Amino acid sequence: MPRFLVWVSVLALVACEQTRPLPFPPIPAPQDEVVPAPPVSSTPLIWQPGDYAWDGSNYVWTKGQWTQKQANATFWQDGHWEKQGSAYVWVPGHWM
Repeated sequence: MPRFLVWVSVLALVACEQTRPLPFPPIPAPQDEVVPAPPVSSTPLIWQPGDYAWDGSNYVWTKGQWTQKQANATFWQDGHWEKQGSAYVWVPGHWM
């Protein structure tokens, strides 16, 4: 009988265990974008695709846009999530 009580207690404890909630909900899939023709510009432009930004309670879609190439830059790095320690941090798109 004591073994039975031990097993019942263990099962009860396992049933009470709560899973840790994720700090943020999963990121939605990117929205389809139609890339418009670039505006007339005397400097090179590159399309910066849209992405989701976290506003504290939801992900909010930011539309893509044409952006001017910086004089000392070689290529555009799209925004992305980067693991820093035990957390993920949004790194906005930027010229490199």
